[in-house]
Amino acid sequence: MKLFNGERKVIIRRCDSYDRQTIHDIIRQGFEELGILPRGKILIKPNVVTANKDYIHHSFTEPAMLEAMVDTLRQDFQQHQITIGESGGIGIPTRMFFAESGIQETAENLKVPLVDFNEEQAKVVSLEKAKVHKTMEVAKSLYAAEFKIWMPKLKFHIVTEITNTLKLNIGILNHKERFLYHDDRLHQKVVDMLEIGYPDVIVSDAVTIGRGFESSPYPVHLGAILIANEPLACDMVAAKILGYEPEAVRHLAEARDRGYGTLDFNDITVTGDITMEELADRIKGVDSPFQDLQKLDTPLAFYEGINKKSGNICYGGCICSIKGALGTAEKRSPGTLKTAKKAAIVMGYYDGDVLHPEDTVVMVGDCAGVSGRLAAKKIIRIKGCPVKVKDLMIFLLVRIGVKSPVFDLRNLRLLIYYSLVSGWMKLTIPFRKKARLEKP
Repeated sequence: MKLFNGERKVIIRRCDSYDRQTIHDIIRQGFEELGILPRGKILIKPNVVTANKDYIHHSFTEPAMLEAMVDTLRQDFQQHQITIGESGGIGIPTRMFFAESGIQETAENLKVPLVDFNEEQAKVVSLEKAKVHKTMEVAKSLYAAEFKIWMPKLKFHIVTEITNTLKLNIGILNHKERFLYHDDRLHQKVVDMLEIGYPDVIVSDAVTIGRGFESSPYPVHLGAILIANEPLACDMVAAKILGYEPEAVRHLAEARDRGYGTLDFNDITVTGDITMEELADRIKGVDSPFQDLQKLDTPLAFYEGINKKSGNICYGGCICSIKGALGTAEKRSPGTLKTAKKAAIVMGYYDGDVLHPEDTVVMVGDCAGVSGRLAAKKIIRIKGCPVKVKDLMIFLLVRIGVKSPVFDLRNLRLLIYYSLVSGWMKLTIPFRKKARLEKP
């Protein structure tokens, strides 16, 4: 387990726009203050969980942040072995999100390799300190990296309150392993990933943050960049800015309990030209929809159940997937939830009655059930553990009167095209590996 030895420091800098030169200066000055000296094979890990040119614009690290980082590495530190890598969300090819976010064009202009971890040679690594994720398939650009720069996008999160440095590590997993333990053990899974995904420096995009479903968020201007030399310290500051005490964020408390750092602000140094309190005031009272399904303006009724094996609310599993599917649908077609059919959605094993004799009842997840009475005009079962957002968009939304983004003609064309390309790249991994080995 990698541990940080030294002064834990977070720098908060004002940054009101995505001006490339301004961000370059902020990063360079931050590196100098922290004594950061990037060397060797450098991996930049942004947040590219989703993107769509039509309606998803603030879920990803802005390309200008990546441009400024590469400028800093090349111009100020004479480093040129740079790779940008990511594994996008929702089981959709990451290439699609690279293209839709503008990051593909940015990487091409910068002449920096851009890799989807799902399409690379990988090796299985044992995680010695992990609680649930005992092994991990680690992509080549990740295990070969000698210096890791994590560039998260600061956002509210529908189940983990915040997403910043630690939560960014879900994107180092390939799609096959991303959904493992993505249930009531999500906070443990996130901390397990630190064993592989421990960054040397963090530069967090907090210029425009996201509220609501983090993969299809609504923008909030915050006007800041966070630079830190220790992941837990960075996320403590991020949590405070978003209005949370660090101890209330489960994955931060888990990381503290495992010895990855402190949650005591007296043990870290925070500097810069704007304070946590000033930034927190800028977004005081900001509502982040989809964190509480019961507050949604919709005829749909929600019954949040437990993981039957553990007895815990399955916040990171099917509840998360339902929030994600509905959040994306509403972002694509504002008002679609309000005009949905009257129906009930049961996620996991619900302790109580579900009485909707005139309506459809949807049972989401392998363990979905009801301990009490169940009355329904029709029952729909969607299997999975957890059910994937993509599957809900394809097989559920239209059946409950919600417009599904998947069936948007442009989205459908993109999905088919990039699925074919990505599928081919995965099939040719063994041949590309052999070609490299035989190259003189």
